[in-house]
Amino acid sequence: MSSITAIGGQVGAILAAILATLIMPSFGWRGLFMLGFLPLIVVYIVRRHLKETPEFEQLQADYKTGKKKFSFKTIANTPKRAYTSFVLIVMLTIQTSGYYGLMNWLPTIMQKQLGITETITAGYVNLGMIPIIIGMAVGMLTFGTILDTIGPRHAFAIFLVASALMIYVFTFAYNMWTLTILGALVGFFSNGMYGGFGAVISQLYPSEIRATAANTLMGSGLAIGAFSSVVIGWIMDNYSVAAVMLSLSLMYVISLIFMLTIPGFKKLNTDQ
Repeated sequence: MSSITAIGGQVGAILAAILATLIMPSFGWRGLFMLGFLPLIVVYIVRRHLKETPEFEQLQADYKTGKKKFSFKTIANTPKRAYTSFVLIVMLTIQTSGYYGLMNWLPTIMQKQLGITETITAGYVNLGMIPIIIGMAVGMLTFGTILDTIGPRHAFAIFLVASALMIYVFTFAYNMWTLTILGALVGFFSNGMYGGFGAVISQLYPSEIRATAANTLMGSGLAIGAFSSVVIGWIMDNYSVAAVMLSLSLMYVISLIFMLTIPGFKKLNTDQ
């Protein structure tokens, strides 16, 4: 279910690419920016009609009556849980770095890899990114199914190894078609894992801090991983596209090593 929910973000990215192509030539970025208010209206409507689970409502009642007390320290209140939180932040940081590395720097990578102009690149990014985003969405759905079938340890291992390989192979793209196909495969594996983190966190932490743990861990990974754009830019200026891709591949190998050390991860059951 968490993978299906995460696909919504990719649908939004596809719509953004299509709308940018249709609106920006006539109305510019301001017209496109104004459309950003529409999702806010949808969020407001959904939030007003969304009902909480009985378990969550019971927890809220317990907090009000004093039966339970919330503590942020619960995320790392034991050595085992503290280490688990640390590893998940590392994995989410690498996940974010891979995503931004592909999405933010693809235009520059295309120019250097294929020797095309900025004008052609701009047109490709708006519509040519759609297959890559679709690959990400399909990857999330596939990862969710695999996660429920064989468990998180094997599912993450398969996708992390495949991500490392595909990102390296991406450097061998020689035209638009191979770049798009390989980009879709990279998105499938590297971003497909993101949909599984929510399910994993919900099983690794007690119900009273699941939301806090998810927001803290994912937010930390996003905040740290966002700096990857700066690092990737520096590597690209001083070295090459191949060096960037090799660095990203090694990051996924590091994520694999850390993932294998999470206590109890092998026996974790997310199909609940």
